This record gives sequence, structure tokens and C-alpha cells, in this order.
Amino acid sequence: MKNRGYAVYLIPGILASIAVIVVPLVMTVYISFTKWTGVGEPRWVGLENYTRLFADANFWASFGHIALLILAMAVVPTILGLILAAVLFDYIGKHFGDRWAAVLRSGYYLPQVLPVAVTGIIWGWILHPSYGALNRILESAGLGSLAKNWLGDPKYALYSVMFVMVWFQLGYPVVMFMSGLQRIDPELYEAADLDGASWWQRFRKITVAMIRPELYVVLVTTTIASLKIFGQVFVLTRGGPSNATLVPSYFAYKNFFEKAQVGYGSAISTVLTVLIIVLAVVFLRLQNRADQS
Repeated sequence: MKNRGYAVYLIPGILASIAVIVVPLVMTVYISFTKWTGVGEPRWVGLENYTRLFADANFWASFGHIALLILAMAVVPTILGLILAAVLFDYIGKHFGDRWAAVLRSGYYLPQVLPVAVTGIIWGWILHPSYGALNRILESAGLGSLAKNWLGDPKYALYSVMFVMVWFQLGYPVVMFMSGLQRIDPELYEAADLDGASWWQRFRKITVAMIRPELYVVLVTTTIASLKIFGQVFVLTRGGPSNATLVPSYFAYKNFFEKAQVGYGSAISTVLTVLIIVLAVVFLRLQNRADQS
């Protein structure tokens, strides 16, 4: 009864969430069952958009690309971030001081702070086939045969985007894991040292085990981010060349704004939303099960 008075302060946030999230979501789901160009009255077509969607090769290709981007944005940064955080915390911090560890941590996190458009433009310059820094460095080192049209060749475009996304995403898990490492009791490491445990054994048995909550948070958020990826693809490749880097969010954007097929674009967005919700629920249940065991 005493806490009911605080409920009134939740009303602005609830109303804002309904206006910004719930209402657009309901409208998107409704429009996905219609044929609409964005002007005039939508015409109800039932499941026609979904039937067309699941028979669309570009739709399935976009989800195939997402599987690789999950590897680049969630799996690889989580593994590398965990190792880097352990090295910064357990080696750099102890031998060179916490200040150096903090500087390096900030350096890894810098790509997360920069605007997506800025990082995309910079990497576009670096990977440009004519005047890009990467090809120039390869030519200067006598490895000109390795110079490629990194973003313009369908063979290399997706892997180039994956490399950029690993660079972009790495700082987030490093910061999260270093934060988790600070709450581990140092006596656990001291006891392991007295028992003659190696660095790898301490890392595997203590570090990984103790920051399991942060691991789940990082995996959930980075996986969802990879499913929603749009800005980097838009700036770097616009889904090309030949749809080699097409992803669901950009596929929906093309149908919304370039082809004026709003109903079809809404169907793509609805399927993507359902997939994100399902994955989030699965991750949360796995986390709860792990916490209870």
C-alpha cells in the first residue's frame, strides 16, 4: 500500500512506451496484412505478403547473411572481449597500473561512441579499391596481388562488413566484462595461485564462471543488435553488390521507401520482430536456469 504512491511516476514512461513502441508495432502488424503504397487506403490481402515473403529468395538470403553477422557481432567479439578484459584486468592492471588498463579499455570502446555514419564513411575510405589505405599498404608491402575491391566484389563484401563489425562491437564486451571482473573476490585468485593454477586455469574456472551474468547480457544484446543491423550496411554497401550484404532490416527499408511496398516491408519487419522476441525469451530462460542451478 505504501508503494502505490510511486506508481504515478511510472505513468509518463508507460504512455511514452505505448506511443513509441506499442502503437507503431500494432500498426506494422496490421499493415503487413495489406497492400499499401503509403498513400491512400490500405487494401486487405490477408497472408499474401507472408506467402510471397517465404518464397522470396532475397528474404532467405538476408537471413543467411544475418547468421554470419551474428558470428561477427556476437560470438567473435564476446570471445575476444572476454580474453582482452581478462588480460587488461589480470595483467596490464597489475603490472602497469589501472590507469593504463583504463586507457586501453577506453580505446577499445571508442568505436561504440562514434556515430555509425562516421565509422562507415571512414571504413569506406580505408577499403576503397582505388585510394583505400588497406590496398595502398598491401601494395607498399609488395603484396599488391592481395589488393581487392573489398566492398564492391560479392566474394569479399560480406566478409569485409563482418570485419568492420568485429572492430565496431569489440569494445562493448570488453567494458562489460571488466566491470564484472571487478566484483570477483581477489582471494579466489590468490587461492588458485597458491594451488599452482595456471593463468588459463584461473581464467576458465574463476573468471568465466563468475561473470556468467555479464556473458548472457552481452550475448543477448549483441545478438539482437546483429539482427537489427542497418546503419553500417546502409553506409558501407547499401545491401550490395548484387544483394551480397542484404540484411532483413535493409530489405524492409528498400520495400518501404524505394519500392513503396509498405505492406510487404511491414511483413519483413514483423517476422524480424517475432524472431528477436523469441531469441530474447530463449536467452532469458537459459540465464534463469543457469542462475538457479
